[in-house]
Amino acid sequence: MIIRPATATDLADLTHVINEIIALGGSTAHQRPFDQKRMQDHYVAPPSGISCQVAEDNGRVIGFQSLLWPRNDSDPLPAGWATIASFVASQAAGKGVGQKLFAATRQAAAAAGVTTIDATIRADNVAGLRYYTGLGFADYDRLVAIPLRDGTVVDRIRKRFDLSMSA
Repeated sequence: MIIRPATATDLADLTHVINEIIALGGSTAHQRPFDQKRMQDHYVAPPSGISCQVAEDNGRVIGFQSLLWPRNDSDPLPAGWATIASFVASQAAGKGVGQKLFAATRQAAAAAGVTTIDATIRADNVAGLRYYTGLGFADYDRLVAIPLRDGTVVDRIRKRFDLSMSA
């Protein structure tokens, strides 16, 4: 498996990965499929972007992880905090892809001066919660009854990873 920074040539593959996850449902707050432009603007090269890492296995993209400076003015995070988003193709789940992605993301975070990484996960995403807990993220908040695009209401668990504590 190769972990490397995402490039514009990955857009079609990354879009396929996230759209498959959206179609399966239940593990992402995204409900509207991505096109390549939205993928570029949201995860690969947004103005707030720190890092977008790709996992590739036998020439096939099987996941990605994005790290961004906060961009939601209605939900400000403290200075030095960044937000993370992780997506792994269903056929690659449970094979260590996320752990390898996080090793690269963590290096990028440290290089950018990030002090804490926020992961905000749907409360019904058991696999996602387990993944971030396994990496050392700790719960610090719960957002109650947040509606998804389709009106479904779900809580979101907020987890944090303090880089200074894990050095």
